[in-house]
Amino acid sequence: MTTAVLREMRWWDIEPVLELEKDLFPEDAWSRGMFWSDLAHARGPGATRRYVVAEIAGDAAGGARIVGYGGLAAAGDVGDVQTIAVAREHWGTGLGAQILTELLRAATAFECAEVMLECRVDNIRAQKLYERFGFEAIGFRRGYYQPGNVDALVMRLNDPSTSVQGTEING
Repeated sequence: MTTAVLREMRWWDIEPVLELEKDLFPEDAWSRGMFWSDLAHARGPGATRRYVVAEIAGDAAGGARIVGYGGLAAAGDVGDVQTIAVAREHWGTGLGAQILTELLRAATAFECAEVMLECRVDNIRAQKLYERFGFEAIGFRRGYYQPGNVDALVMRLNDPSTSVQGTEING
């Protein structure tokens, strides 16, 4: 399998990201506006967001293809993983861990003392990934994911700098 490369997400990535989003999260996919809004805060000296895409090189017939993405928002000393997604054919390859590593690196750069996230209670694969990085379950948000009315498990990581190991990314 071809290795994916992480790079900063830009506005022209929104359409392919939306395709992946709708495939992976058909009931509660993010909207185009949600991605636009977060990307508006991802550049410049006052940036409070970090979004990345994972792409694999195309063959002779086509260009690069996005196979994953993730985003983090920072507010004060708290970071929040907004989203992480990996195309099904790349599950189990370590790509989710690579994306999470980059988001925790961003949280460290934003000087976040802790990182929070919500995860569907039925997404055991994601929960195991977060636990490997040291996230701990701290509560639930009932009916968080709509319209399916699925609960979210709230998880927290204290000191994200301790979970960051090295991959460099282009941005």
